[in-house]
Amino acid sequence: MTQIVQPDSLVTLHYRISLDNGQSLISTFETTPATMHLGRGDLLPTLERCLAGTAVGEHHTFLLQPEEAFGAYRDDLVEKVRLEDFPDGAAVEPLVIMEFTAPDGTRYPGLIREVGDTHATIDFNHPLAGKAIRFEVQIIGVN
Repeated sequence: MTQIVQPDSLVTLHYRISLDNGQSLISTFETTPATMHLGRGDLLPTLERCLAGTAVGEHHTFLLQPEEAFGAYRDDLVEKVRLEDFPDGAAVEPLVIMEFTAPDGTRYPGLIREVGDTHATIDFNHPLAGKAIRFEVQIIGVN
């Protein structure tokens, strides 16, 4: 009987996420396969839907538009923060990722884009927001 990936399967697979131009961002094809339990947040829901219905041994590549992957780039997620509001000794430099706490206690990573005399520009978009990606998978096992 062929093993088929279901929405709650424990799946062992090789996968690669790359930009639409082919630049690989993460890949297990050259290393140990990954094991993920679908439906538990191990993988982006859209990527899980790509896996549903695939069988052990199958190899697929999916092209996902930004809205299907990590979302559209949103200008409203870029904010200016006063330098005096950063903790003392914090490395406030371009291209540094820092964790910020919202008023409700939720923590968010933000990428420092620019540092001026009085403010830093922080981008709270996912680094792949606004980008189409390729999701390549080879299913090794399903439980």
